[in-house]
Amino acid sequence: MEKLKVGIVGATGMVGQRFMLLLAEHPYFEIAALVAGPRSAGKSYKEAVAGRWKMKTACPAFLENMTVMSSDDVEGIGKLVDFVFCAVSLSKDETRALEERFAKAEIPVVSNNSANRWTEDVPMVIPEINDAHLAVIEAQRKRLGTKRGFIAVKPNCSIQSYVGALTPLRKYGIREVVATTYQAISGAGKTFAEWEEMVDNVIPFIGGEEEKSEKEPLRVWGEVKDGKIVPAAEPVITTQCIRVPVSDGHMAAVFVKFDNPPSKEQILADWKAFSGKPQALGLPSAPAQFVTYFEEDNRPQTRFDRDLFGGMGVSVGRLREDALYDYKFVGLSHNTLRGAAGGAVLIAELLYREGYLTKK
Repeated sequence: MEKLKVGIVGATGMVGQRFMLLLAEHPYFEIAALVAGPRSAGKSYKEAVAGRWKMKTACPAFLENMTVMSSDDVEGIGKLVDFVFCAVSLSKDETRALEERFAKAEIPVVSNNSANRWTEDVPMVIPEINDAHLAVIEAQRKRLGTKRGFIAVKPNCSIQSYVGALTPLRKYGIREVVATTYQAISGAGKTFAEWEEMVDNVIPFIGGEEEKSEKEPLRVWGEVKDGKIVPAAEPVITTQCIRVPVSDGHMAAVFVKFDNPPSKEQILADWKAFSGKPQALGLPSAPAQFVTYFEEDNRPQTRFDRDLFGGMGVSVGRLREDALYDYKFVGLSHNTLRGAAGGAVLIAELLYREGYLTKK
């Protein structure tokens, strides 16, 4: 199999670094370009990221001497790659313009950014849940005037720990959801070494996170209609998002009310049986079990369970009946793997197998 050549736009940031580790030995893709802002352009990657490598695993040696390209050089990047991953630290308007520039240059974009999550003809995908949304790419290409180019995005990391668990239960008529997320510092692109304020501390505010956590699930659960994604109308979701002193892993405490409450045994059976297109296709990054339930009262635990199935599995525990709602449970997902770079790689794998990503 001839691998597709990929560029990483935003390669010097934390998510960009995670992309590099995930793609260094990928069976479908090979890294052909590392891209960052103009200040890093022209430097070797090792120079550009000096003192700022945030992963526990060392940078792959074969990438250290690769020359970083400027994100302004879309034409030059396009000569080297078949598509790009995008994880930049720009304003939404700047990010939206950059991603559309790549797409119009016939370079497909798989984005980790939020800028295009509410663009009506851009699919925002959790591959096990809404792979059918990829069909909207045809309408997007017509709007952009492209043959190859398009944008696909990954949802916010905070919703990964509970949307997967709720999805197979929607058949019981989910009416209301209350979710409080306890989010790791890597979600802010930080480590403890550079964010001393977070040591022995909890911050009860993460800018913009609650709106995303309440609205994005409805878009994931929506449908393609007349060339755009129409969000689901229900359920009502309310959230609080809290930053906690954990390196990686977002946890959620979830309360849910149903129109037709299932039994606990039905819920556990639904979670165990839940799988999607990634599992059916055997995609390289797909977890063998999407949602894993822990019977122990003290699980899942962030430090021990965030790396389940290479950080791509969702862990659930403490399912029990509630006095105000029908049920409550705890969910956990790895925010820079399932919630960020790994989730985007899984989307790209699905796009490749479904024929949306091809060699030039």
